[in-house]
Amino acid sequence: MQDSIFKIKGDLKKEILSGEVSAESPSNIALVKYWGKKGEQVPTNPSISYTLNKCKTETTVKFSSKKGETTEVSVYLDGEFQPKFSPKILKFIDRIKDYCPWITLFDYVVETQNTFPHSSGIASSASGMSALAKCFIQIEKELYLTEKINPHKVSFLSRLGSGSACRSVYSGLVLWGDSEYYSESSDLYAIPLNKEEIHDTFRNMRDCILLIHEGQKTVSSTVGHNLMNEHPYSETRFSEAKKNIGKLKDILKSGDLSAFGQLIEHEAMSLHALMMMSNPAYILMQEGTLKTIQAVWEFRKETNLPLYFTLDAGANVHLIYSGEKAQEIEQFIKENLIPFTAKGNAIFDSLEF
Repeated sequence: MQDSIFKIKGDLKKEILSGEVSAESPSNIALVKYWGKKGEQVPTNPSISYTLNKCKTETTVKFSSKKGETTEVSVYLDGEFQPKFSPKILKFIDRIKDYCPWITLFDYVVETQNTFPHSSGIASSASGMSALAKCFIQIEKELYLTEKINPHKVSFLSRLGSGSACRSVYSGLVLWGDSEYYSESSDLYAIPLNKEEIHDTFRNMRDCILLIHEGQKTVSSTVGHNLMNEHPYSETRFSEAKKNIGKLKDILKSGDLSAFGQLIEHEAMSLHALMMMSNPAYILMQEGTLKTIQAVWEFRKETNLPLYFTLDAGANVHLIYSGEKAQEIEQFIKENLIPFTAKGNAIFDSLEF
């Protein structure tokens, strides 16, 4: 893997003592999941995600010449000082300093906010780390007087903060991980799928996120990924996911919405089956998750309307459906599925591109 292409060549072109940059980045929901890592934030299998439109992180980074020997980072979430987030950002800075050697010249104040509830089970690490990477690349652009920002480098840096963050750099459908079905794919960064190869059916999709559980998960994603190292079904899973990338590519080209729904639901159930077969075993789905799944299956059987679900590594349910049938489907969601949430909370988002 040629990560050396992202290393800076040459000296600083401009001296800057302080400044301020801002960026925003959306969350995403994986359709084909990756579960398991190797090396430095490298996926054990490729994944494809949809990028959300409304659920995003907005970040401002204020930087100034370093006062002491070590870089200092202060983090504010929704205007409140959050010292517990500083170590994660410092770890991120340490990971990317070989590719951004200038980064240790400054101290940082990071002010961030989400357009969705924090700890709601939506992938805030994906949107948060990609927004931060975008800010750092803006600083680099000023220091080296580069004309353009390389989105591959933004995705590459984002990955070193949070794996799924590399997909949040792009809109629409995004692939991360080396795949035989996409010649330009890489484990180092994500790439947007060619829109010309996507059927019109998938250009106007919706995502309603049911907040079944709001709060910290009982088992973190980091722990879950690590448990795949000794998992009895890991190799079978990695092989299946790689094949599903090819299946999804064909589906996205053909516009077969039914096959799309079957695949993403199978992927969601496979992810949680892996959790239940880990050692130690654990369950992140909750009662409301199961009730929602059953209700979606029954609704689809009775109406033949294209409402499907997927799950992230948590209890919350992403309901994926066509914008053309949104009125009927959303009425069903509001009347029958939102009662399964913890506090009656749901987020209606779009997946247009």
